[in-house]
Parts: sequence; structure tokens; C-alpha cells
Amino acid sequence: MDALVSDTSVLIDLERGSLLEACFRLPCAFSVPDLLFERELRDRGGSALKTLGLRVESLDGEGVALAVRYRRVRPALSLPDGFALALAKARGWTLLSGDRALRDLAGAEGVNCHGVLWLLDWIFDAGATGRAELRAGLEAIGAHPRCRLPKPEIRKRLDHYADA
Repeated sequence: MDALVSDTSVLIDLERGSLLEACFRLPCAFSVPDLLFERELRDRGGSALKTLGLRVESLDGEGVALAVRYRRVRPALSLPDGFALALAKARGWTLLSGDRALRDLAGAEGVNCHGVLWLLDWIFDAGATGRAELRAGLEAIGAHPRCRLPKPEIRKRLDHYADA
């Protein structure tokens, strides 16, 4: 796997769980499109993310046109999300997203897409952080009022991380 392209929701969840550093210990690069970085991350910890290793990537003209087309196809999709999908599609990278509309469109476009739970499983399997930290992080993510992760999946992972 060359790189993962993240939308903002995944990075926010990782931050809520204090798991950003563990994420950047995984054996892959993490990227976001430049438009997403400028609009959503620069003033919300963007420097710290870049210090951890976040790569900010640009799309060429074809990529920008593709992102705009995605927005026309799915008007509920934000332009930064369209840029993230276009970047993943153009480079053949995996998309990380918690947004159902974006994930559905990624699937329709043949782009491999996963969410934060998949990423937490990889962090666990890779030993990128301790079990106690991973459990505490997932509990914090799950307890947040804006958490959209399925509670049964959270519980299953909390049990798995404790038992391993």
C-alpha cells in the first residue's frame, strides 16, 4: 500500500482518541489533498499533522475536474471530500472516510475505502500503540456526541483489544 488518503472525519476521530501518533507509526504514508488541508486542517492542527508526517498532495487539472464531477454527481459531498476521492482514484491509493456518501461513491468508482475502525484494527495488529491506549482512544471516540460509529462494532473491538 503506497498511501492512504484521509478525509477530515477520520483525522478528527483519531485526534479525539489521542491516536494520531499511533496512526503515523503504521508502514504507509498518509495524505490529504491540498484543498482539504487549506480549508479544513491548516488552522486546526495542520502544522502538527505535517510534523507527524502528513503529506499534502496536489491534483492536476484532470484530478480537479474529476473532483468537481464528483460534487455534481453527489451534491451533498463537500468539495474537499471530492478532492480526497479524486486524489485516491488518480493515484490508486486507499481512501479513509467516515462519510457514507463518500464511501458509497468511492465504491462505485472502484476506489478501495475504509473507515476509522479498520484503521484502529491495523494499529492494533501492527502494535503501533499499547492495548490500553487503543482501548482508551476508542472509548473516547465512541463517547463523543458526534460519534457515528456503530456501537456494536465499537464494543466488539473494545473486547478484542482487551482479550488479545
